[in-house]
Amino acid sequence: MTQLSDYADKYHCINFSRADGVLEMTMHSRGGPAKWGTSLQSLHAELGHAFLDVARDYENKIVILTGTGDSFISEMDAEEPFPEPSLAHMWPRIQDEGLALLNNLLAIPVPMIGAVNGPALIHAELAVLCDIVLAAEQAEFADLAHVPGGAVPGDGVHTVWPMMLGPNRGRYFLLTGERIGADEAKRLGFVAEVLGRDALLPRARELGAQLARLPALTLRHTRSVLVRELRRRMFDELSNGLGHEGLAMLCPSPGQA
Repeated sequence: MTQLSDYADKYHCINFSRADGVLEMTMHSRGGPAKWGTSLQSLHAELGHAFLDVARDYENKIVILTGTGDSFISEMDAEEPFPEPSLAHMWPRIQDEGLALLNNLLAIPVPMIGAVNGPALIHAELAVLCDIVLAAEQAEFADLAHVPGGAVPGDGVHTVWPMMLGPNRGRYFLLTGERIGADEAKRLGFVAEVLGRDALLPRARELGAQLARLPALTLRHTRSVLVRELRRRMFDELSNGLGHEGLAMLCPSPGQA
């Protein structure tokens, strides 16, 4: 069985703390707001492994996922580029990490609370896949890492956002890079509460403590039934989507060969 001491200091981009069974995972980049990189020490590389460690720790009754400072994840990290000599050499690792990222998040067997402390413009699906999503008033949600950046949205966002927003709005969201503010996100139903930034983590901790008082088996079986459909969809669609993303990235467009 994994213990917090086994992974508390294991990762470069994630801080952990726990009180009364409520584990907080705080994403960061070199101690500041979290940015999305592709190096071996980036969030892309580390989060899937971290989610698996969290899933194996039976002392965790609730998990809070949040960012650092005034951003959840709002930009790419120029200081964490991939180390491989080419995209072709890099992609097998990225595919494996992409599979682990969402599958292991959904494999966490206890309820999760997403505390979105600011703009979630890169991999916002990490927040909205949590069971309860709280957002600071300044939060925005977008998918700027894919179509706006020239990439196929195949790493699970093609599944998550049409489920959250409905098929047509979800496709519009992915194709245009639309930004959805916190109040609109609440109106659309994928955010539960909008709070002042200073009230965000206290509210997440309050909800976490409230839920953590329930029996562990109740929490674990509740989580299982709540994410069953999400896990099935990811099993069916994630690997295929990543394959399309990789093909479009690695195969030259007509006229570019």
